[in-house]
Amino acid sequence: MAELQDALGADSVLTDPDVTAAYARDQAMLAPAGTPAAVVLPRSTDDVVAVLRTASRHGVPVVPRGAGSGLAGSSNAVDGAITLVMTRMDAVLEVSPADRLAVVQPGVVNKALRDAVAGAGLFYPPDPSSYDWCTIGGNLSTNSGGLCCVKYGVTTDYVLGLEVVLADGRVLRTGRRTVKGVAGYDLARLFVGSEGTLGVITEATLALRPAPQRPVTLAATFATTAQTGEVVERVVTTGLVPSLLEVMDNTCICAVDDLLKADLDRSAHALLVAQSDAGGEAAAREIEALAALCREAGADLVHTTDDPTEGDLLLQARRMALPALEQLGSTLIDDVAVPRSRIAEFLDGCDAVAAARALTIGVVGHAGDGNMHPTICFDPADADQRQRAFGAFDDILELGLSLGGTITGEHGVGAIKVDWLEREIGPVALDVHRAIKDALDPAGLLNPGKVFRRAAVRDLAAVGELGGR
Repeated sequence: MAELQDALGADSVLTDPDVTAAYARDQAMLAPAGTPAAVVLPRSTDDVVAVLRTASRHGVPVVPRGAGSGLAGSSNAVDGAITLVMTRMDAVLEVSPADRLAVVQPGVVNKALRDAVAGAGLFYPPDPSSYDWCTIGGNLSTNSGGLCCVKYGVTTDYVLGLEVVLADGRVLRTGRRTVKGVAGYDLARLFVGSEGTLGVITEATLALRPAPQRPVTLAATFATTAQTGEVVERVVTTGLVPSLLEVMDNTCICAVDDLLKADLDRSAHALLVAQSDAGGEAAAREIEALAALCREAGADLVHTTDDPTEGDLLLQARRMALPALEQLGSTLIDDVAVPRSRIAEFLDGCDAVAAARALTIGVVGHAGDGNMHPTICFDPADADQRQRAFGAFDDILELGLSLGGTITGEHGVGAIKVDWLEREIGPVALDVHRAIKDALDPAGLLNPGKVFRRAAVRDLAAVGELGGR
């Protein structure tokens, strides 16, 4: 503690138990979390270097953390560790319209970056539902997606280069500012999605896009999941590329309607919300083509609007799905992506899990890329409900894998899906993960226990030996 305070200042090293407890966990309230020995808030890359060198000398684990908006326990504290909170490093260092890029520190809030580049007619597309408070560093850590992924892709698609402090305090600069570049391994993307287990990102060079045009919005309701799935498939096969294509099931529709009093169709089995930002007549044509697909599939209601205010209201219903479900009890939020051709089967499967486990499960998700968020609502004080909820969580992961999907589309493995990673990627891929971890963090000090487990006996010896060097 004395070394950290000397290097960063006493106001950057917090040890009051009431303060450190506030940094113990992210939004995955049921993921395991420990108690940090200290919360450290660096202001610069040099500060991060000092922290990691000190931690390495003393064999103390370090858990990197952003705003705490994660949903998998990726930034949950480890007993006796340093929780390294990056939110004070919140500067947009550069915006280059000519190169269509921005250079930012990890504590920059996603929406703040959008606002910062908007004046130059530019746009940073990744937009997680928590975009108004989640940080770029956290987005990079989990390779976040969001509502616009169907057209614009995910965080990694916008990473040109990174500055990363490694476990031993060395500073790695990787990537480039150019549009093209294939010199060496793509190390920048190695760190994207690594959930703080390989290094601490202290700067990012991000690609930007021209600002989108005024959107045209569609909302459609359906009586069956089969109809909804048919529309999603036909959007893909007919070549439509909306900027947004979202789905909510009946449980979510009713929960949002209860919360917002939005006069939604409570009898609908599913609600699709779509937008096109192609601009002008092109956007109108794209949405009308999508409306035609909805009608052909038997939609009960199809509504389109080019009024931005009305469009924002429709999107608000989608963005408020998770807060609305939280009104029904504690939530266990899953994050499964399946092939778009299997979305209807997945929705029906979640209904079957809810019935078998006698629980309320609402499903909301990014229909355009197959990333679904089944949310299990239950009373954690009821031991039986809690057990059934975790059983349902596993059932849903099993369902996703059986449909050719993945256990996480954008939230990460974190602390809550460690046991499932090997089932998806297999033992050879897990060995490769461990080899990379051993190469960059041989003492296992960076975010231990997250993503996957290392060989326990060897790790304890490594921490004792390497931590004392």
